[in-house]
This record gives sequence, C-alpha cells and structure tokens, in this order.
Amino acid sequence: MSSSTLSAVIEKLIRSLCLNDFPGGNGTWRNTKGSAERAEMESTDALLDLLSCPHSPWRHDAMWSPQALPLRQLAVLTPERLHAPFIYNYFTSLRIVDRDVTAIDGGLLKFSKLEELVLSANKISEVPTVHLPGTLKILELRANRLSSLDSLTSGAPPPHLQYLGLGSNTLGSHNDVTHLTGRQWPQLVCLDLSDCGFQDQPALLNGLSTLPCLRTLLLEGNPFALASSYPGLTVDSLPQLSCLDTSWISPEERIRFRGLAKMSGLAVGIASPTVSVGRMMGIPDPQMTVDDKAPIFPVVSYHYFITYEFLRHQTPAHSKLDTETKSDTRSVTEGQRSKENGEKQTSKQDGGILNSEKPSCGNTCEVLRHSTSKLSWSESMDFGDTQTHTVSALGDLKKFLNRGLHLCLEEEKVLSWPAACEEVPLTKANQTGKEKKGRREKESPVKSDFTKSKDKNKKSVSELVQDAPIRRILGSVHIPLQSLVRGGQQVKVLCDFGMLHTDSEVEATQTHQKDLGRKIKDDKKKEDKETKRRQHNAASSKDKEKKSLEVHDSITSQQEPVIVELIVELKKWQTASEAHHFLLPQTS
Repeated sequence: MSSSTLSAVIEKLIRSLCLNDFPGGNGTWRNTKGSAERAEMESTDALLDLLSCPHSPWRHDAMWSPQALPLRQLAVLTPERLHAPFIYNYFTSLRIVDRDVTAIDGGLLKFSKLEELVLSANKISEVPTVHLPGTLKILELRANRLSSLDSLTSGAPPPHLQYLGLGSNTLGSHNDVTHLTGRQWPQLVCLDLSDCGFQDQPALLNGLSTLPCLRTLLLEGNPFALASSYPGLTVDSLPQLSCLDTSWISPEERIRFRGLAKMSGLAVGIASPTVSVGRMMGIPDPQMTVDDKAPIFPVVSYHYFITYEFLRHQTPAHSKLDTETKSDTRSVTEGQRSKENGEKQTSKQDGGILNSEKPSCGNTCEVLRHSTSKLSWSESMDFGDTQTHTVSALGDLKKFLNRGLHLCLEEEKVLSWPAACEEVPLTKANQTGKEKKGRREKESPVKSDFTKSKDKNKKSVSELVQDAPIRRILGSVHIPLQSLVRGGQQVKVLCDFGMLHTDSEVEATQTHQKDLGRKIKDDKKKEDKETKRRQHNAASSKDKEKKSLEVHDSITSQQEPVIVELIVELKKWQTASEAHHFLLPQTS
C-alpha cells in the first residue's frame, strides 16, 4: 500500500463536501437579487434544508470536523467567500481517525488557525514538530506506531499545547521519559500515556513532576501500574494532580499516601497477584456406577485437583517478599518430583472428557505449573488454595494477563492391592495379562479370607501396595484477565467446566456398545435358520438398548456442570504505613 500523507487525506475530505456543487456554489439554481426568476431556481432556505434534512441525498455527515457542516452552509449563503485560503483558515478542529495516514507533512501548515488535531488509529511513526501549526492546543496520537518521542521534541513543540495523547503506542524507554518534562511542554494540562510500555515508575514521575500545569494524567495499562505501589506513589509524587486515570483524587486519598514518595529503599517495581481457588461442585460420584459383584481388589481411590500456570517467582535480592512464595514453590517442586518418580498423566478423549489446551506465555515469559491439594470426592470440595505470586518482571506480567489464565481440572486414580506375601505375589504395573491372570488365581484363597469378616475387608493403607497414579485432564477453561491490565483490581468468576462423566460410565457405555455389536453379528449368522427367533432377539435387543439409553439419559439429566470458584486479585498498597513492610534493607 502506498503511503498516505495527512494533507492529501484532508484535501480529499474537503473535496467530498462538494462546496461548488448543488445545493451550494454559484449555480443556476441560486435565486439572487436582481436576477430574473426561473423555474429551476431555489430559495436559500430550501437549499439549506437540503443540507440538513434526514432524507435528503445531499445531507452529509462530516464527523471529521465540526466546521464541515457550517462550511457547506456558507457555500449556500455566501459561495463567493469560499476561496482556498479562507477554507484552510476556517478549520479549527480536524479529526482524522483510522484513515491509514502514515506521515504528517508540511501541507498541514496551511491550516493556520488549527487548534485541535486528532490522528488516532493511524500508522504514524514520526511526528515532526516543524509540520505542526503553532496554534495547536490539542494533539491526539493514540494507537499509532510511535516507538520514540525524538521527532516530537526535536524542534520546538507547539508552545500552547494543553493536551497530548500518546496512549497505545510502543513507548516506554528511558529516552522517552526525558522528552516528557516541563522544558518541552510548559502549558500541558492533560497527558495520556495509557497502554504504553513504561516500567520505571519513579523515573517517569520524576520527569512528570516538572510539568507545572499538569492536572490530568492517564497511566493505566502500563506495566508499572500493576505494581503494589500504584497508584499511591503517583498520588504522593504529583501533589498538583487533580485526576488520575479518569478518577478524581480526593483529599482523603492524599492523606492516606502522604510521605510515600519520600521513603527510601521502597520496593516499587513489584507486583503481587493473588490466585485463589475455592469450592468445586458438580463432579459425579465415581462410586455410583460400581458393580456390587465386583472383586474386592484392587481398591480404587479417586482424587481431584486444579492446576494452572503462572509466571515464575522473580523476587529481587534482599526483598522481604520472598517468604510469600515458599509454599507455592514447594508445591510445584513436589509436583515435578512426583512426575520424575514415574507418575502417569493421561488425557483421555472419552465421552464427557473435555480436551485440554496447554497454556503458553511466549518465549520471554517463564511459567511454572501450580497444583492445589488433592481432595477425595464429595459433593462440594473446598480447595481453599490461595497463592501470592511475587513478580518483578512487570512487562512479562502484562503480557501474561492479556493472554489470560488457563485452569485445568485433573483426576488422579490409584489402584491398591494387598501387600506381598509368600502366597500372594506383589502386583506390578507392568505385568502381562497372563501374569495378572495367574496372580488372581493364586490370590483367590486370600480373597476368600477377606470376605469372611468386615474387619478383614477394611485393610489399613500400610497393608496395601499402590500402583503408580493414573492422571487424566477432565477439562480446562480460559479466564480472561485483561481487566486487571486496564485498571481493575479483581477478577471473580465461576469457572464452568461443563458436564463430566466418571470412568465407570464411560466403560459401561463402551461395553454396552461392544455387546450390542457382538449380538448383531450372532443374529446375522442365524438369519437363515431362525428367522422368527432372530426377529424376537432383535426386538428384545432394541428394548434393552432403549432402556440403557433411557438410564444413561436419566443419569445425564441429573448431573450438573462442574463449577469452580476462582478469584484473581492484584494487591495494592492502601496506605503509606502499609508500604513500610515492603522496604528493602539498607546495605552497608
């Protein structure tokens, strides 16, 4: 695509006003004084109505400038005044939004009375100040391709500029901070730096404190805004500020954060996101479909837990915050150690098992998987798991929150067998079918001993040998967290994992389908000899299948979706006294 200069886009918009065409301009349709009346002539009022009537084909919605419609009216009232210099000087506001503008050229200087210039959502990478009219008071450059402010301050910026919008650009370097001082912008009242990449909060506030007229500031969406010190440090560092991130700063708020900016050794570049996993409901009871005639062994136990990935803990040296991360790091280490010991993790694709999607944070973010405690089945399982993740890489945290959190629901199944003795060999997970069959024949006398009394049926855990756990992912959900980046402090949701089924239900369905297929094959072999019997068997088979489906549908209709409570919160300092706990110790 060829580049589009700003002046070329504006000229095209002015031509679209059709100032010299009907109903404006000096045409034969005008009824002027001294001219003979003709049938095709229109009165001035009628021509003006054609410009504003909702159903008129000459009505033009010119949202790009408040002066566009008045200029069309002038084309009807006094068309002789509409020469080029008059038109250029008539515009005081231009809003060129999403027009694929790539460059601001010198043609803009023709608009000598321009006070407002909005260039949002374009493709501008440089803003040469020599091409900006000196009369500008408002300059909006949101959502462009600015990666540096060098061009904006290389010359003399508009001296009367009161509003500067730089949000949603790839700004944030230390060099950009040096261009945001009172020397360049002596009359700046409102500054928008939201959704940029600024990470060094003290350095930016040090520069902004030199802006003598600054009253309104937008900073949400920057990485440092995720830190616990925001907005308290900003409020105390800029006493002249009246509004921060579209919220008025109250006197009570200033009192709460008084003295925060003067604290030395303050850990200001650290965020403390907290993830809390609460109750889980809706898991079907795995023992509901167990056959009463099934053998005593193996004893099958089920446990359920939640896993998710979060940024690796990045606690700075000498910080007092490292004590909060020990429990989480230990839990992750234990999970990794259990995997090394040969635990099986399987993700089945059976009916009712939702496919899982492994989350990723890209190449720059290191993540660790956290696992809650494993709970045995109950109608309502309360994990009560709360982890505070201390993160100092605020840029990575912003990327992670924009991608969202992936929550996985996992099931752990453990088979337990009697302990090894002279008559009963120890069952291994890797035994062949023949070995397992021989073992079952040998241990049948032992089973009969267990069936003689209830006390012997209930063997203690120490007398049972457990196989390696078999894990499977029952489902996963994605939790959007963009609201935390945009200024929110908490995301509280009920995660819906959908309808799940137990192992027994899945196996029973598969067994029923196999038996039904085998029955159909047998019926086909006897088709020639026993026609009547085959029809009877087919009818009874259909009845059984119908009953089985009815039972399955009734079970499914009684189930509820699996719901898990989740809260993700960004902890913020509420007072200056609270920040005392986050002071770094002084080194000698």
